[in-house]
Amino acid sequence: MSHPVRRIALGLVAAAVTLPACVAPAAAHGFTSTVYVDVTAGEAGHIRTKLELEYDLYVVSAADAEKNDALFQDGTAAFEAHNGEAQAAALDRYADTAVAYVTKRFGVTAEGAACAPARSGGFTIGGREGVPYATLLLDWTCPEAGEHEVRSTLFPDAETFVKDTKTIVTYELGGISGSAALDAANPSFSTALPWYARFAEFFLLGAEHLLFGLDHMLFLLALIAGSRRLREVVLVATSFTLAHSVTFLLAALGVVSVPASLVEPVIAASIAVVAAWHLWQLRRPVALGDHLDRSGVVRLGVVFLFGLVHGLGFAGALGIQEAWSWTLLWSLLVFNVGIEAVQLGLIVLIFPLLSLLRRRSPVAGRWATGLVAAGVAVMGLIWFFERTFWNSP
Repeated sequence: MSHPVRRIALGLVAAAVTLPACVAPAAAHGFTSTVYVDVTAGEAGHIRTKLELEYDLYVVSAADAEKNDALFQDGTAAFEAHNGEAQAAALDRYADTAVAYVTKRFGVTAEGAACAPARSGGFTIGGREGVPYATLLLDWTCPEAGEHEVRSTLFPDAETFVKDTKTIVTYELGGISGSAALDAANPSFSTALPWYARFAEFFLLGAEHLLFGLDHMLFLLALIAGSRRLREVVLVATSFTLAHSVTFLLAALGVVSVPASLVEPVIAASIAVVAAWHLWQLRRPVALGDHLDRSGVVRLGVVFLFGLVHGLGFAGALGIQEAWSWTLLWSLLVFNVGIEAVQLGLIVLIFPLLSLLRRRSPVAGRWATGLVAAGVAVMGLIWFFERTFWNSP
């Protein structure tokens, strides 16, 4: 085996061996978290915000920041028991701590003047992408009317629990509606923000969601590893793109609604199935011709069906819940373009290396892609069982 081929093979094998060890098995998105905020106008001078925060992260962060070990003990016990009522009760019991954590890191201003928050009602527990989320309602009294600014520094990197928290905000204020994506680099937005600035944020959000969304990333890696020809990887990528784009738009616009408790296990199963498909095909050598055999056609259909489910997962991750508007549609399209940009970049980066390896040393290519597929299949199975049996809120 020549030195360039050996380096390519060793790199692929190393990725396959180390990937399962590097991925946090408890959550597909592992090291990141997303906060969802809905902002609406209340009575004169009042703003209502509905915040949804990842429950276990919220408990740990609030207890640590506010030095409340009792919240940590009760909240963690309720989380491990998968008991939504107990989780809500733990937050209600230590509401002062839980609310203080949020209001010190999340705020609303009107014409530059700070609005005063007050908790409205008790905590409730829901779920997103198979993970328990706590819902907190806050009413804000604003001394001024006019343009509003929302700022969020929830779950910062400095706390070391997660990296790169995103806050997805939807708003309808003073006849102005829209969406925004906040992070450490862009922690605030104004209702007067230009449309192109919001679109740039959604492009980056889409790109980062695929790049750091490990379940979708592993699915794409399995597709690339199992594609033997340029025509095949193009067709597979196109099939996946068309499928997830359709369901993503339909779900994000509220036309279809499927519970995350169904979507997330199927996404995990799709990762394992596509990877196992390639392992099954390795039983026999396949000529690298340009035709697509019967197995390849069936694989396209399977990828399309799984792509429909992944689109629902993308929509669930974005979490936008607002009435139809052209601004909303364009935000969704730009988010999807961000996903496609990363997908195309990964294919352009990885597939030529695989193609070179297969042509220079077919045996090394089979071993390398086989190990990659095996590692991906293992992670898919782990996630499937976790999401099916252990991750219900």
